[in-house]
Amino acid sequence: MSPKIVTSVANGNGGGILPLLLMDTLSIGQAVAGQIANTGWPEWVAIGGAILYLVLAARESPWCWFWGIISCAFWAYVAYAEYALFVDALLQVFYVLISFWGLYAWLYGGQAHDALPISVLPLRSHVGIILAGLLLTLVVGYFFDQYTPAAATYPDAFTTVFSVIATFMVIYKKLENWLYWLVIDTVYLFLYGSRGGYLFVLLFVVYLVLAVVGYLRWRREFERNLNSI
Repeated sequence: MSPKIVTSVANGNGGGILPLLLMDTLSIGQAVAGQIANTGWPEWVAIGGAILYLVLAARESPWCWFWGIISCAFWAYVAYAEYALFVDALLQVFYVLISFWGLYAWLYGGQAHDALPISVLPLRSHVGIILAGLLLTLVVGYFFDQYTPAAATYPDAFTTVFSVIATFMVIYKKLENWLYWLVIDTVYLFLYGSRGGYLFVLLFVVYLVLAVVGYLRWRREFERNLNSI
């Protein structure tokens, strides 16, 4: 951004805040274009696999876990090597391992050793989950802040802790998992934005849209199953 424009706006000249906003938008656009041009194939695999995972999860397809494994393996590398988000990199490794459990649970987790149905958690369970998650966020954030060179330790810890929680909710097909992901992905959006990862910001916008779609589809299926009982 041009120092002259910043000085001009600060002094009340140059047409007000609009030129600054336009320059910011242009700079971000150029950054996104540059990141797209410089994005390596591991990142594209992570992005494509993640989108396929969410689309299939919204449709309750067990194949979502296959694409989740592929995406998270590459995402772990990107988070560690490109953005120094060490906690998030560890989270992706956890996802790879836990996805095998998720695949089994979706196929055979029902009462008759059949497909697992969608269910909900009572309000008191969410209160306990949120309080425990926030406490663990402080512990994890403090540890990485003190003992690692990781960036954005507390926001990174928040997304890590609650992503693990939400993943278990997905494994057991809890409807509210999508609401948790809406909050988590919003924090991720700002987290990667603060690190200049504007391409991933756009990706998390897509995640947010898919989370809304997933919630609506699962709620409709849950209500249909209730009415059929």
